[in-house]
Amino acid sequence: MAEIKMGAIETKFAEMIWEREPVSSAQLVVLAEERLHWKKSTTYTVLKRLCQRGIFQNEGGVVTSRISREEYYTAQSRQFVEETFSGSLPAFLAAFTSRKRLSDEDIDQLQAMIDRHRKEGV
Repeated sequence: MAEIKMGAIETKFAEMIWEREPVSSAQLVVLAEERLHWKKSTTYTVLKRLCQRGIFQNEGGVVTSRISREEYYTAQSRQFVEETFSGSLPAFLAAFTSRKRLSDEDIDQLQAMIDRHRKEGV
């Protein structure tokens, strides 16, 4: 997936779409006014921008995603680790756990993921 970034407010708007899709663009105008205090023109401008980036599509006044929430956040996480830790997941985990102790449940979940990846050869 190509690098796709959204700012904080664009992410809030995207979350509204992902929560309700398929959603009409008219309904988005109402939701954005209620939650973000946007005017109709702002909603359509941001929607158009996100559609141009390939995140959403607006066909016949119905907005749907072209990239799922999970795909988006996976790409953002990978990009963060790549840019900040030179792609080293162990370096990221070392930094993350240096100030936050992992619970036994966290450790069990991480170990299960490692075991699954080792077994599947992923």
